[in-house]
Amino acid sequence: MPHSSDSSDSSFSRSPPPGKQDSSDDVRKVQRREKNRIAAQKSRQRQTQKADTLHLESEDLEKQNAALRKEIKQLTEEMKYFTSVLSSHEPLCSALATSAPSPPEVVYSAHAFHQSHVSSTRFQP
Repeated sequence: MPHSSDSSDSSFSRSPPPGKQDSSDDVRKVQRREKNRIAAQKSRQRQTQKADTLHLESEDLEKQNAALRKEIKQLTEEMKYFTSVLSSHEPLCSALATSAPSPPEVVYSAHAFHQSHVSSTRFQP
């Protein structure tokens, strides 16, 4: 059936004249490109900001890690010192020589001396 241009055909009734159609399509295309360019720019800025934040967080965690490793080394040295002092004291200790029952041996975890003994001036950096 031939296509008529009467007003009942909705696809043709809303269209602007052919010359104006091209012009308005070009304007929309330019606007869409500009909007997309701005959105892409914002997306790249957010991505850069996120990368910068992660980099700073990584540096902070590495500093914390180094500080904790230094503290572990310091506490290990402190433990060696106290073990040495105890070993040299045990043979001379009169309390250990008595027949009184000895207290149960206490075994401390690596974190037992953490804060209470770190204040010793002998082991400060």
